[in-house]
Amino acid sequence: MKTDVSIQTLFAEAQRPLLSFEFFPPKDEAGLETLQTHARELLALAPDFVTVTYGAGGSTRQKTFEVCRMLRDLSDIPVMPHLTCVGSSRADLDEIADEIHTLGYRNIMTLRGDPPKGNTEFQPAPDGLSFAVELVQLLKRRHPDFCCGVAAYPEVHPEADSPESDLANLKAKIDAGGAFGTTQLFFDNALYFSFVE
Repeated sequence: MKTDVSIQTLFAEAQRPLLSFEFFPPKDEAGLETLQTHARELLALAPDFVTVTYGAGGSTRQKTFEVCRMLRDLSDIPVMPHLTCVGSSRADLDEIADEIHTLGYRNIMTLRGDPPKGNTEFQPAPDGLSFAVELVQLLKRRHPDFCCGVAAYPEVHPEADSPESDLANLKAKIDAGGAFGTTQLFFDNALYFSFVE
């Protein structure tokens, strides 16, 4: 079984900015075939790693793993599945972590996740987790060799009380075992550079 190189190692050894692509699991078989065609084209550009999103409440869980397998079959590039807290109990997350580990993935994009469609506030599942920091702790406790990516917000998370509290949250995720932070799209480069400093 193949085990991916740690993305933390890629960042540590990089002599240039890293390139990654994010894939979204399609809803049907036709979409998977289309994705495979486009994935071949994108993988030919030699990204350093790729990620695969995880639907709300695990709605695309098996499709996430199916796309991860497809990408791994097409290339030796490290594949990083996303995992969220949405709709999963601690026991569910333990089981998913074990499945990810058994499949040979060691990199996980660790996110709280967005509220399910139609909800404005995040509500944890019964016996679930409320914050990404808790998910990082669970994953690192269960499998210390996981390399957990975490979300970072140069323009401040919309639920944060302040930029300082948002940075404190990022620090907590890193202190819990997060290996690196990844930003979503941002529009003001000055905010990004200030955030990095």
